[in-house]
Amino acid sequence: MSKIRVAVVGCGSISKHRHIPEYAGNKNVELVAFVDPVIERAELYAEKHGGKAYADFEEMLAEVKPDAVSICTPNALHASMSIAAANAGAHVLVEKPMAVTDEEAEAMIEAAKKNNVHLMVGHNQRFMPPHVKAKQVLKSGVLGKVLTFRTSFGHPGPDGWSVDGAESWFFRKKEAIMGAMGDLGVHKSDLIRWMLDDEVSEVAGFVGTLDKETDVDDNASCLLRMKSGAIGTLVASWTYYKGEDNSTILWCENGVMKIGTHPDDQVIVELRNGTIEKHKVGAISTNEKQETSGVIDSFIKSIVTNTTPEVTGEEGRASLKVILCAFESQETGKFVSVN
Repeated sequence: MSKIRVAVVGCGSISKHRHIPEYAGNKNVELVAFVDPVIERAELYAEKHGGKAYADFEEMLAEVKPDAVSICTPNALHASMSIAAANAGAHVLVEKPMAVTDEEAEAMIEAAKKNNVHLMVGHNQRFMPPHVKAKQVLKSGVLGKVLTFRTSFGHPGPDGWSVDGAESWFFRKKEAIMGAMGDLGVHKSDLIRWMLDDEVSEVAGFVGTLDKETDVDDNASCLLRMKSGAIGTLVASWTYYKGEDNSTILWCENGVMKIGTHPDDQVIVELRNGTIEKHKVGAISTNEKQETSGVIDSFIKSIVTNTTPEVTGEEGRASLKVILCAFESQETGKFVSVN
């Protein structure tokens, strides 16, 4: 079988740590193009992996005609670039948040359908071994129904992670549109929907800028009510300067499950009958310690086998809606129904 010709658009940190090495490690992939307005960044990867460097995305699409693209650009560009790629006949893997409005997300889904290409959203939390294990435990029924939960993602912010540090697009509203909620909160809205096999029905959000010098949000605390009736909190923060947190706790009828609260025992199940189970199942990625995400392999597999991607555009859209509703709640001071 001929290899899938992939172009990576945006050569910042997420490409450097995840997309490019994971494509390079996939036997079904040929990296054919790298795009970045800072052409030197694209050239660096072209020299290392082959393929051609471009500063202009449209020019690359026209000349290279890739089979698939990874969109790893600032949030504001996700929709227009994904739609252009789909219209050029390329499968699309887009970083999260997939878009910055619900209308954009809908247009992306339509473009993929119209052009008969796959659209996948890079929600990597679903693929992390502790989360996969936790979902298995939930499905087994041993814990019974989830009653309440807490899910949070906080770290010191993209200034320590982004290739541009404090000068990063993450802090510029025009390019980012949203801050910690778009960067981290959407990970958790996606995780809780997926893990609980449930949809969010109502959101209340406090979203603000507390410490960073930026015009986007650096913190959010949200209340979520699920369709099942379960209630919980979702926290996103760029100001966890000590004590990075990427954990989820589920309190259920028969006990509690703690995910990512302990450095070795990634999933801990404590039942009301006194039983305690500890699972060492691989780590959750941190900024310091990158784990292979599984996203790229899953995306390529969906193309090779012509099957629906594991994280569809519809899934990405539903997870985006939750954080958009949190912003609306902050603006209006009201609970917002997610429909």
